[in-house]
Amino acid sequence: MPAVTRHLLLRDGCVATQLYELGVRRGGVLLVHASMRSAGGDAGSMADALRQALGPAGTLVVPAFTPENSDTSRAYLDRVRGLGDEARAEVRASMPAFDPATSPAPAMGTLAETVRLTTGALRSAHPQTSFAALGPAAAELLSGHRQDCHLGEDSPLARLYEADAQVLLLGTGFDRCTAFHLGEYRRPAPPRRRYRCVVASGGGRRWWEYEDIALDDSDFAALGADFARARAGAVGTGRVAAAPSRLFRLRTAVDFATEWLGEHRPGGC
Repeated sequence: MPAVTRHLLLRDGCVATQLYELGVRRGGVLLVHASMRSAGGDAGSMADALRQALGPAGTLVVPAFTPENSDTSRAYLDRVRGLGDEARAEVRASMPAFDPATSPAPAMGTLAETVRLTTGALRSAHPQTSFAALGPAAAELLSGHRQDCHLGEDSPLARLYEADAQVLLLGTGFDRCTAFHLGEYRRPAPPRRRYRCVVASGGGRRWWEYEDIALDDSDFAALGADFARARAGAVGTGRVAAAPSRLFRLRTAVDFATEWLGEHRPGGC
């Protein structure tokens, strides 16, 4: 075996050991948000280490969101800020239609893209907030993702809740914790808004508009800080490769977020 290959295997094994020590369950379901810039190394080796830690009966899940094809997304609004009507129209005309088989998700980082592109990976159907997964539970977790439900009861997040999945924040903060969004849906009468994006249609493209919960992650860092303090024993901390990381049960995070959001957002108790 070439020395470089041996080195990669040893490194992956070391990272897999870190994941075991952090508390990743072999045979479980794991939702990962990762910053490879923080972790160091390459995304392929990290994906291999995660799958090694989970074992053949485990399932690895990543966000595969696509804000690039929406003119109601924060990414679009940032892109067109200061542009005139004609320039905005040109940007909208150039936006790619979402295709679950081919649409990249560059905003989600290199690990998510590596998982999405791995042979055997599945992807849910939502044109804005799809998830990709590898493992025996992938189809069950990703099926039935309704196109007018970003991250609620008809999304993979609810299936991950039912599966008692774990969440790994690998070099990222609680401000990136997608699981908290399920708590938004579980508040009484959460505010709603309109969304719009480009989808594939008959070999072409069309704009599709729908209504859903008004997603807001602006207070997730504060929510996460309170979660870590109040549920300290439920949040494992340690390094994965070079990245400071946190591991916790998705159910625990969602239940805490539902209560916290009800108390801290306008209209809460």
